Amino acid sequence: MKDQLEALRLEIERDVKAAKSLEELEQIEVKYLGRKGQLTSMLKGLANVTAEERPILGALANQIKQTGLDLLASKRESLASSRYDAVAETERVDVTEPGIRPPEGHLHLMTHTIREITSIFEKIGFYRPRYPEIDWDWYAFEALNMPPDHPARDDWETFFMDAPISKKGKMVMTPHTSNGQIHELQRHEFPVRMIDIGKSYRRQIDATHTPMFHQFEGLYVDQGVNLTHLRGILDYFAGQFFGKGRISRIRPHHFRFTEPSFEVDISCGVCGGTGLVNKQKCKVCKRGWLEIGGAGMVHPNVLKACGVDPKKYSGFAFGWGVERVAMMKEGAKIDDIRILYQNDVRFLKQF
Repeated sequence: MKDQLEALRLEIERDVKAAKSLEELEQIEVKYLGRKGQLTSMLKGLANVTAEERPILGALANQIKQTGLDLLASKRESLASSRYDAVAETERVDVTEPGIRPPEGHLHLMTHTIREITSIFEKIGFYRPRYPEIDWDWYAFEALNMPPDHPARDDWETFFMDAPISKKGKMVMTPHTSNGQIHELQRHEFPVRMIDIGKSYRRQIDATHTPMFHQFEGLYVDQGVNLTHLRGILDYFAGQFFGKGRISRIRPHHFRFTEPSFEVDISCGVCGGTGLVNKQKCKVCKRGWLEIGGAGMVHPNVLKACGVDPKKYSGFAFGWGVERVAMMKEGAKIDDIRILYQNDVRFLKQF
């Protein structure tokens, strides 16, 4: 049995030395030193030897087991070190090499435009509050001097909510940001220099209209405000936003909440104000001018509805579409407003 144990020692040393992987070492350990391994099988033969030989062979078996475990541990450490060296060599990282920048989001053109408009008016003392995009009929129509039979209050023009009716009428998705005028005037803090920018909703869709769009609502109310102040603000914005070479104009019009009232136009940036593109009628303006919104002096009835004395205070208001002015910005060349909301990243990245 002693010869068998010595032979087993040599086999263990030989196989451990020849092992090429950690997996092979696991198999060798199980084969020779495991609970059902060869060494355990040999130890069962101790029952057949003399009492004098039994402790000697037992000590030899323990020595062989410990030697085998030491050899396995040493070889395992050597193989692990070699594996790490190989990984370090094949997967080396140059920490000085510039990394790959992860994908980033991109601000929408409307976000850029809203921020620019806000900045332009902040320079002349306008502040930007925020008012509801879902409001009551009284704020959206009644207080703005619109009678019950006004076309804008028709279901085919405006999105009314399926909600209970209150003392202030039906709940409505605001068709304009002019409801902000009423909320702001009710605060009775003068002077009012407000630029309210928010979403509006109307039942319209074509090359220059979408059911949801953005408006910026300007309101200036104080003592002694007159039409020349309005004209100055319009010229200031046109120069700041559209740049040199673009012309603005006002045309008499009728709005229920201003008197006198005007339509504000800007020369078309797509056709250069000619009304023609490649000898064809301009798809956007048709005639060289694009209407960007309305303006006028705040109607006395609007001031009265908000508890403001029209004999003491006067002011002007204007409401323009953010998408519309973005389309007319120098170099934009956008001929269909709907492309703004098609989520085409190739288009959005241009801005």
